[in-house]
Amino acid sequence: MTLFVYRSHYEGPLSKRVRRLPDATVLDWFRRGWAAVVEEGHDTEMWITAELGGPVYGFGSIFEAARRDALAAPGTWQELRDLLRRHLYVEGEVRADELSVRVLTDDDEVELAYFFLDDSLMETHTDRLAYLAYDGWPLPEKADEAVPGPFVPPVPVEELAPARPGGEGVTYAVLLTFCDSESIGGLVPRSFPGVRLPELAAHLRALEPRVGGWPRELLVLRALTAPADDEIGQALNRCNGWPDTEQSFLGDHHSLHDDSMRVLETAELEQGRDPGRTLVRHSRHLAQMSIHMNDFFGHQQWFLFDDVWAAGHAGLAGSLLRYAHSWDPFEAGAQE
Repeated sequence: MTLFVYRSHYEGPLSKRVRRLPDATVLDWFRRGWAAVVEEGHDTEMWITAELGGPVYGFGSIFEAARRDALAAPGTWQELRDLLRRHLYVEGEVRADELSVRVLTDDDEVELAYFFLDDSLMETHTDRLAYLAYDGWPLPEKADEAVPGPFVPPVPVEELAPARPGGEGVTYAVLLTFCDSESIGGLVPRSFPGVRLPELAAHLRALEPRVGGWPRELLVLRALTAPADDEIGQALNRCNGWPDTEQSFLGDHHSLHDDSMRVLETAELEQGRDPGRTLVRHSRHLAQMSIHMNDFFGHQQWFLFDDVWAAGHAGLAGSLLRYAHSWDPFEAGAQE
C-alpha cells in the first residue's frame, strides 16, 4: 500500500487530506498514472482528483509534461526523482527516495506540501509520520499515567518560563497557526517545564510573560483564563470567540482578565470566522482545538499536552512536534 497526504490549509479541521492508495510502491502509483493519463488519455485533473480525493496544486504538470513530450514512464525511483525535478511545477522543492516523494510548494497565498509514502514507513518511522498520517478528529485522549520513562522531544522546544519550583512534568504547546504565506514548518514548539496540563490554568495566572517572549495565542489564552478555572478547556472555549484586536496582553492577570472579558462580551468576528465550526476537546493530559478562522483558509490547530500523554502516545507526540518544526518529517538536523 501507498499513503498520500496533502498538507493544505484548505483541507478540513486538521488542514490535511489523507488517502490510501492500492499500489504496492510509490513508483507503481506513478507508473499507473502514466498509463492512465499518457497512454489511455484520461483527463489529468479528473484522474488526479479521483485518485487523491481532490485537486493537488500544480501536481498535474508532471503528467501533462509526460503527455506533451512523450516521456517514458519511470522504471526506477531514481528515474522518477529526476522526472519530477525536471517537469513537476513547484514553488519549493522536490525530495524523493526509494520509499517516498515529498514536495513543498505554494499557491501564492500559503505554502502547501504533499507526500507519497510507502506503507512500510508507517511502522519504521512512527515518530516522524504518525501525526502526518493521522486521519480524523480528535487525537486519542486517553493516557496511562503509569507509563514509565520520560518523553524526549525530537526537535528543539522553547521554554517559556523557568521550571515551576517543586513541580513535575512538562506541558507542551504546539500552535499550527500562521499570519502570512510562510505557513508550514518553522513553528517552534513551546513548553512550560515543571507543570502538567491539569495545573496549567493556575500556572498561567501566576506567570508574567516577558515582552516579545510568548506567541499571541498563548497570551490570549492566559488573559482568558478565569480566576476560578481549574482546567484549561474553559479558556480554550473563550479563545474561540476572541476577535482580532491590538490589545496588550502583558501585566497583572486579574486586571488583564477583566479587561479581556469585556472585549469578549462585545466582540465582532470578521473575515468569515464561525465559532460554531470550531472543534474543541479537553481531557486530563491533552487539550486540542481546531479553530475556524475563515471560509477561505479554514482552520488552524492548537495542541496542549503534557509528558504523561506524550509518553503514552510517543509516536503521535514526537511526530506532531516535527510537524510544527518542519514541512518535511525526514528533515535533517532534528535530534535522532
